[in-house]
Amino acid sequence: MTPLLAAAGYRVIVPYLRGYGGTRFLTADTPRNGQQAVVAVDIINLMDALKIDKAVLGGFDWGARTVNIIAALWPQRCKAMVSVSGYLIGSQEANRAPLPPKAELTWWYQFYVATERGRAGYEANRHDFNKLIWHTASPQWNFDDATFERSAESFNNPDHVAVVIHNYRWRLGLVQGEPQYDELEKRLAAAPTIAVPTITMEGDANGAAHPDPAAYAKKFTGKYQHRNLTGGIGHNLPQEAPNAFAQAILDVARL
Repeated sequence: MTPLLAAAGYRVIVPYLRGYGGTRFLTADTPRNGQQAVVAVDIINLMDALKIDKAVLGGFDWGARTVNIIAALWPQRCKAMVSVSGYLIGSQEANRAPLPPKAELTWWYQFYVATERGRAGYEANRHDFNKLIWHTASPQWNFDDATFERSAESFNNPDHVAVVIHNYRWRLGLVQGEPQYDELEKRLAAAPTIAVPTITMEGDANGAAHPDPAAYAKKFTGKYQHRNLTGGIGHNLPQEAPNAFAQAILDVARL
């Protein structure tokens, strides 16, 4: 995906989320916070540091949620957006409502890491844990070990487990976030609409929990398209369908 966009003349930045890759906290006593608002603030801070006033943003999973948040709360920083699985902004209040059993089953790992046994299990088995998630989220993607290992390097971060555990426990209301983000979370809990030009995407073999496109279409009030990808495409569109994802980035900038 990145080479395709670079060849089209784009400056492409693919940042690690906090707790991944070479990211580090400046002090030992800084909370290893993974709540949704703080990850978006990190990207705004990165843009400020790189003197990027406005950008086309795209992502999937945590990345999709993050670009949703930036587009909703800081639209002046987002020229346009590509979001896999559409609208993923959530709230602790909304997450208190139980889902049907089949839907709850897909979130097994969220409940697992809510326990101390799960935290210890993720710490001890993060490599195999995440490889299992890759297989279940993209059941028809026949990635090789080398492909996975390139991403697995990013899990070898001293803060990775703490940030991931906090993220899922925060979603369930089991831990608190930091108070300086309370106002942002209050705004996000209202499920704000997104007015920047947007293309949402979904694969036909996404094994991860995801909303039906019809459920979120009205959350996008500006220029908007949705694209369904066929051919056994799972959760990780940037890697499984790099041409389609890159084309969406190019197209959304011209909507």
